[in-house]
Amino acid sequence: MAGYAQQFRQLDDVLSRNKAFWQFMPFAEKDSVWLQTHPEMCAWLNSLTEQQLEELNADSDQLVAALSSWIPDAAVLHQLSRCQPLVSMDIDVPYGLNTGIPGRKWTQINAFNAALPRLQLPWLEWCAGKGHLGRILAATHDMPVTSLEWQQQLCVDGEASAKQLKLPIHFVQADAFDESSDTHIQSKQHAVALHACGDLHVSLLQRVVERQGAAVSVSPCCYHLIRSEIYQPLSHAAKQSTISLNKHDLRLPLQETVTAGKRVRRQRFLEVSFRLGFDSLQRHLLNNDEYLPVPNVHKALLSEGFAAFCLWAAKKKNIELRPNIDFEYWQQEGERRHGIIERMELVRQLFRRPLEMWLVLDRVCYLEQSNYDVSLGTFCDKPVTPRNILIHAERKGS
Repeated sequence: MAGYAQQFRQLDDVLSRNKAFWQFMPFAEKDSVWLQTHPEMCAWLNSLTEQQLEELNADSDQLVAALSSWIPDAAVLHQLSRCQPLVSMDIDVPYGLNTGIPGRKWTQINAFNAALPRLQLPWLEWCAGKGHLGRILAATHDMPVTSLEWQQQLCVDGEASAKQLKLPIHFVQADAFDESSDTHIQSKQHAVALHACGDLHVSLLQRVVERQGAAVSVSPCCYHLIRSEIYQPLSHAAKQSTISLNKHDLRLPLQETVTAGKRVRRQRFLEVSFRLGFDSLQRHLLNNDEYLPVPNVHKALLSEGFAAFCLWAAKKKNIELRPNIDFEYWQQEGERRHGIIERMELVRQLFRRPLEMWLVLDRVCYLEQSNYDVSLGTFCDKPVTPRNILIHAERKGS
């Protein structure tokens, strides 16, 4: 028990000490934030080719080694954020359960189920959707499932699938945030949530604790989807931290680097550099050094060029563009900033898993202080899903 609290405090200390490397908005910056404090690191970052950037993003050990010269805590951060694989059982899954479930999602569900202990308790599937997880729980654990979902049509579809498969699944149409949902959390029950977003899985943990539920297992996701502007810590340890996280900070763990095809990479480069070029242009026109976000854009517009993008963005933000604007200059400025942001994001990459572990350990410490025995580990490899952490808790004496 002391291990998790100690790990949280160590991680909290290191993240606090290194805020300058991760707690800022790269998009809002015109140049590297470390030019004055770490000029040698900036020179190294600027020397990296696109291929080297890709390699470092894909290899955390290589990234740690490369950045250790300027961030002495890099290796400690890497070590503190390690999460061991959980023991998975070999489960015989009946044929036909995966009907209508995408292959990658089915792999995640199987892996999640295989890592759950067999407690012989009825299940509560929180934020169930169509009850895809509930199917495999009902079929392989021989226990009934209550699937709580707020979208009526998903409940209807899930109920129909359960009947067709002859599975003991009962759907409840309810808002997970509404107090009435408390009645579906029982003391002799195992509550589960696979990738319930932000406050949805936090709400489940809090309600299980309040209702003294026997067991709960969650795989957290989308930490930034919270109802308040600032993250509200759960545990005593996190409440004592000096770290305050806004929604932008909470997105950091989710910004996994995904290998994309050449066309997708090109489109991404165009969109980001166009946005940054327009931002530099509007700062110049309005004599204001604040970043100005613009709405989502139809990708087809990007093929019409930078000038067309600027005309569209200016109209959206009610900005009058002067005649004779040198669009080529501002496009080049956007491309320059794109390169700088990519390199700042490379450094922030070092802090993605550590910040996720900080958030996960806050949940773990909260459950421990609430009289639960907790286990923590990964239920699958990252290529299956980067959100591969599983928190399992059992109430003492249940």
